Amino acid sequence: MRCRPEKGFDFSPTSDGMPMPAEPSLPSQIDKSELHVLEVLKTANSYLPHAVVASTFLALVYPPSFTWFTTRYYAPALGFLMFAVGVNSSAKDFIDAIARPAAIAAGYAGQFIVKPTLGYLFGTMAVGIFHLPDPIGAGIMLVSCVSGAQLSNYATFLTDPSMAPLSIVMTSISTATAVLITPILSLLLIGKRLPVDVKGMMSSIIQIVVAPIAAGLLLNRFIPGVCSTIRPFLPFLSVLVTALCVGSPLAINIKSILSPFGMVVLLLIVGFHASAFISGYVLTDLAFHKAPDVAALRRTMSFETGMQSSLLALALANKFFQDPLVGVPPAISVVIMSLMGFLLVTVWAKKRQRPS
Repeated sequence: MRCRPEKGFDFSPTSDGMPMPAEPSLPSQIDKSELHVLEVLKTANSYLPHAVVASTFLALVYPPSFTWFTTRYYAPALGFLMFAVGVNSSAKDFIDAIARPAAIAAGYAGQFIVKPTLGYLFGTMAVGIFHLPDPIGAGIMLVSCVSGAQLSNYATFLTDPSMAPLSIVMTSISTATAVLITPILSLLLIGKRLPVDVKGMMSSIIQIVVAPIAAGLLLNRFIPGVCSTIRPFLPFLSVLVTALCVGSPLAINIKSILSPFGMVVLLLIVGFHASAFISGYVLTDLAFHKAPDVAALRRTMSFETGMQSSLLALALANKFFQDPLVGVPPAISVVIMSLMGFLLVTVWAKKRQRPS
């Protein structure tokens, strides 16, 4: 059951994406300026790329503007984004997503086969071709060993809302199994087995993904009036939260990013993520070219393969590796992954909405 609109209004989108009144004339007690504000809030997602670029620039120019948003806020912030997805979804959406095992398996393969292969390739290039220290190569490989990122779910929601549940299922499965897969991959690629906190990771899944989405779905189902009230404000708040999630890691890790190896590592990380985005897109096209929703599935798989939990990689680097250089690639990856992902959101969302 979806949120029911307030009496007297039909919030189904018009050709320009804005809500339209059900009656020919608005009730006299409705302030048109207030309605205009609501319309601006509801379309705030269109300004997401500008907010991401602005937060990146501000974090580089004045890091204290974001350093207050420390790592302890990341889980609640990502949880809020998942809540926004839940409010705009239904239980049936997730049931339909689970009923696509082939797509889920493909997303899993992208996370833990394609991505680690690319990580090993770029990590080897960093040491063998660019003559960077071994810890830099290890850091790139570490980024490729972790699970999918919750930001990929939100990126999918902005581009193809109907595919968001599938994206969430794929990310949740990769995160749940990362407690076993990440240590094995790190041993194979880096030569060091990382003890991952199983209870901590499962707790994070519940806090960041399961609980917020369940809250949004229950709100949709049982309290539609509240849902209708808060829904216009969610796009603006989601843009603000996303900007903080991009600017904060950049500001906090600015010294690592501006290190002597920073620019070369930056280029390698850009190449790694670009290859992952492209691989997810192309391989999906080859495997699911007969699917009726192949275009949306390509974009979803691209996000799933190209975006990963770089914050987890950064935490593992800081905790289990003595050399601080291992943390440089994950710190840069957090920013690059977000910028590239939401750049694709801008391009694909506009292309999808363009009349054929």
